[in-house]
Amino acid sequence: MTDGPIKLEFSEKYDDQHAQRYLRKHQDGFGRRLSHWRDEQLARKALSLAGEPGLVLDLPCGAGRFWPLLAEKANRAIIGADNSESMVKTATQAQPPEVVKRVQPLHTCAFDIALPDNAVDSIFCMRLLHHIGEAEHRMKILREFERVSRDSVILSLWVNGNFKAWKRKRAEKTRGQEGYQNRFVLPVSTVEKEFRQAGFRIQERLDFLPLYAMWRVYVLRKR
Repeated sequence: MTDGPIKLEFSEKYDDQHAQRYLRKHQDGFGRRLSHWRDEQLARKALSLAGEPGLVLDLPCGAGRFWPLLAEKANRAIIGADNSESMVKTATQAQPPEVVKRVQPLHTCAFDIALPDNAVDSIFCMRLLHHIGEAEHRMKILREFERVSRDSVILSLWVNGNFKAWKRKRAEKTRGQEGYQNRFVLPVSTVEKEFRQAGFRIQERLDFLPLYAMWRVYVLRKR
């Protein structure tokens, strides 16, 4: 395992200005609003499959776009956590006050979560792992998730075996890969093996658009 704190290049960009752009990103145009609607649809189904957990760690919470959804369950407590203090600040300022009062903000990193063992019922992790290209780094995150969650993890990432992944791979061959890469399509067999190695069993696989889109949501349960 890597010694010392793990810092990824892309994570340093989330200052106040970028956090404000991220806040607007998922409502910018019909296509993004439709994508957000589908994200929410999958998230609701995943939470239901996980047994409607009562205490959820939203990590990374970004600008809090899933907080209203997480707050739909009246007695659910939410910890909204992110590696970027700007993201947490933006989320608490931008989301509805009746939602924000249900959220405990936390500045922390997925590689070293500032919570004790078995601290939450479930970890809700949307749009992080497709940024993590190193298997060692993914395993560090997954083992932290296994440590902090009492029961389940809901996460999304990009997987192969669909049209968009095939199209992306073909485009990369044509143009080549130059500079820093911070988005990765992973083989299903690889990620599912890593889940098992970290101490999880796979309860459910939910595809954004089966056989077309790269996004997949997994519902994992601790063994």
